[in-house]
Amino acid sequence: MDVGFTDTGDGVSTGPVASLNLGGAVGDDPANVARNRAAVAASVGVAPDDLVFMHQTHSDRVLALESDGTRDLDGDGVVTAQPGVALAVLVADCTPVLLADPAAGVVAAVHAGRPGMMAGIVDNALDRMTSLGATDPVAIIGPSVCGRCYEVPFELREEAAAVTPESRTVSWTGTPAIDVAGGVVAQLHARGIPTTWVRGCTRENDRLFSYRRDHRTGRFAGVIVQRAAS
Repeated sequence: MDVGFTDTGDGVSTGPVASLNLGGAVGDDPANVARNRAAVAASVGVAPDDLVFMHQTHSDRVLALESDGTRDLDGDGVVTAQPGVALAVLVADCTPVLLADPAAGVVAAVHAGRPGMMAGIVDNALDRMTSLGATDPVAIIGPSVCGRCYEVPFELREEAAAVTPESRTVSWTGTPAIDVAGGVVAQLHARGIPTTWVRGCTRENDRLFSYRRDHRTGRFAGVIVQRAAS
């Protein structure tokens, strides 16, 4: 099992989505997206068709990748016990969550934005992993917009805090804000999941795509590879 997070560099896209844009719905040339995705697939040692992306909709839906070759995944979490594939989650401020139980051979990629965090997508993914035989998963949380940079209306912050109190925070200027990644980490800790949190705020780091900072922008990815047994 291997995990990693891309950034904006070393791709072929141009303009607002330069250069390693992996998102297919941000106005980029599809040929550039395909070349960028193929480069990422090669970097993690899988065929382009085995780097699996979702059609993300800010839902709480978690899907299982089956061995029949189906790649049309409409949801915000994907789980598999199938070896030889890489699962990817696209983000540009939301929290990318990678989950793995190496002993059981089960991995997952989760798109946890504010709606997903509030709807319990992390719990759904862990439950789906359990159904595939996972017993001791670990989590790796990638860079996302920090709470200080995610200003929201007071009412929305309180709705999020009613679900996960740890997500309640304030912005740099003292206004209501939500710490989505902090909420996700709290949810993982509540399930007893060992968690590694990769540092970085997307809005503050121009090596990462950020919708809050740039509005029109690309997408970077968290990738987890389930290696075939040797």
